[in-house]
Formats: sequence, C-alpha cells, structure tokens
Amino acid sequence: MTDDSFIDAKPTLTERASETAKDAARTGAMLSDAFCAAVDKLTEVVEDARRPGKPLDTVAKLTRDAPLGALFVAFLVGVAVARRR
Repeated sequence: MTDDSFIDAKPTLTERASETAKDAARTGAMLSDAFCAAVDKLTEVVEDARRPGKPLDTVAKLTRDAPLGALFVAFLVGVAVARRR
C-alpha cells in the first residue's frame, strides 16, 4: 500500500506566502514591462510631433511669439474642460 496522504495535504502558510510573493513579483514585472512600453511609445509620438511643421512645433512657435496669448488660450481650454466635468 502506498502513502497517498501527500495528495490531500494543504499547503502551509509559508508555501502560500511564497506563492503569493512569486505571483506578485510576476505581476509587478508584467506591469513594469507594459509601463515601459507605453512610455517608449509616448516618447516616440511626442518626438514625432515635435518635428518641424508638426503640431507641437507649431504650438511651441506660437508660444514663443505670443506667450500671453498662449497663456490665455490655455486658460480658456482649462475652463472649458473644467466645466464639462
């Protein structure tokens, strides 16, 4: 007769804590990878938008030419967004 008692054995507190820590580490690594990929993509998009003739380049030029006008427009956009909420 063989000893099958190990099949019905429940994991100990230490084993459960170890598995939980491993799962948390894997989840953290996955989140970190996803966050790094998102930051890389956002950086790429911003760099592309800063090229001459692109939207961020145009906004930067307008801001240098008329800083008070740009500040006023930014204020109005902020008010419009705040009222929508």
